[in-house]
Amino acid sequence: MKNFPLPRIDKDPELKNFLLPYCRLQPGEVWDDPEGNHKIGCLDATDISIEKLLNNAKAKLAVHDPPYNMIAFKQQDPVNFTNWCKLWIDNTYKMLDENSSLYVWLGADQKNHFEPFGEFILMMKNSGFDSKSFITMRNQRGYGTQKNWMAIRQELLYYTKGNPVFNSENVYTDIPKAVKGYYKEINGNRTENLERSKSDKIRAGNVWIDIQQVFHLREENVNGCFVQKPIKALERIIEVSSNKNDLVLDFFAHSGTTTLAAEKLKRKSISIDIEPIYCEIIIKRLERFRKTGKLGWQNSNPFENEITNCKELKTYLFDKYKITGKK
Repeated sequence: MKNFPLPRIDKDPELKNFLLPYCRLQPGEVWDDPEGNHKIGCLDATDISIEKLLNNAKAKLAVHDPPYNMIAFKQQDPVNFTNWCKLWIDNTYKMLDENSSLYVWLGADQKNHFEPFGEFILMMKNSGFDSKSFITMRNQRGYGTQKNWMAIRQELLYYTKGNPVFNSENVYTDIPKAVKGYYKEINGNRTENLERSKSDKIRAGNVWIDIQQVFHLREENVNGCFVQKPIKALERIIEVSSNKNDLVLDFFAHSGTTTLAAEKLKRKSISIDIEPIYCEIIIKRLERFRKTGKLGWQNSNPFENEITNCKELKTYLFDKYKITGKK
């Protein structure tokens, strides 16, 4: 079995320079899916010109995962961060249908007054969107600490515009309904929780405990990416808040999970990222899925062929990380 991982691209500028020549997109360019379902743009989410990608259409759903830790964004001031967020939120509002949904992954720095969570939420009060739910996705693998509670959560904010679709029949998890307990009395008889609905599964609420986050042993893992969201989470969002052939937006596409989930569920998508390397990863991931059915590169990486054929790059990866790519 191969063991050909790619280190975090964002932390290695020299590696980025090696990989840039293999990217099909340069800043400002757009890849049009040969099958006509998706567009991937190497674009800035705050640029008002990205509205042209719609060709006068409107999206029914937007799912954004901005660099909310402010370290990746290189911005320590939450006010500046929130002002930046307002720009792409305004673009989102313009590109969404009058009846549509918006989901935003947003973290909170629990060691620094939970910034920028509060500032972002206050900004959204005047965005035109209505708040609907505050969803928590539980991580099975948290990071440990001796003097605090282990952090095992990711926050997902759900907003709406107008009166969008919500396909409630698609919100059941794969967790069996096993918890008993009285919930009400009918004609003097107490009925148990198991009898509450016809489904034998638990209906998803605003705490998601059934979704495993992505790490190196997961088949969907994309080596080199550092904030990859589980495809199961994106599938749940897309199934509930859109219908087949609807258009889905993602302004911070990174590893391309939204694109892949849209492909699987017969939706169209427009995904953008400001980095050419991540745009290339998205294109490669979509092409690989269509060819092999695989969701990622568990034991390899998106640039395996390019690295194999570049002696200088192979030497660099071996000298710095001891990566060989041998079986």
